[in-house]
Amino acid sequence: MVREIKDSELDALLELYLCLHEEGIPEHDLHLEQTWEQITADPNHHIIVNEIDGKIVSSCVCVIIPNLTRGVRPYAFVENVVTHTEYRKRGYAGECLDYARKIASDNNCYKMMLLTGSKRPETLNFYKNAGYNSDDKTAFIQWL
Repeated sequence: MVREIKDSELDALLELYLCLHEEGIPEHDLHLEQTWEQITADPNHHIIVNEIDGKIVSSCVCVIIPNLTRGVRPYAFVENVVTHTEYRKRGYAGECLDYARKIASDNNCYKMMLLTGSKRPETLNFYKNAGYNSDDKTAFIQWL
């Protein structure tokens, strides 16, 4: 079942992020709690999860960004697309991306963007099959 995350599911999400690129679960401190509260209170910040048999197995983040161009229409940014290792290649992440597309459409976004650090052909093909292309824009990142 694809849906938005519940406030009580932080620990399950952090566990899933171990399959993304995290090396450990962050300490439950004031900073983590404040960040979680900020995310869950923001109506433009959507954490989408796919739950199978009571377990969160896939997720992505979709942030709606207000914008003054393109007819003052917002755009959506998708990040942290991940599926638990044991549940990959079953369409769960694609379902999360479809849900994100609906959120973007419902918010009158004119485009959706995502970045991936992966160079693996199967990952790039996954995003292409989900409707994204790498032809229209060039991404640059400056790490801080």
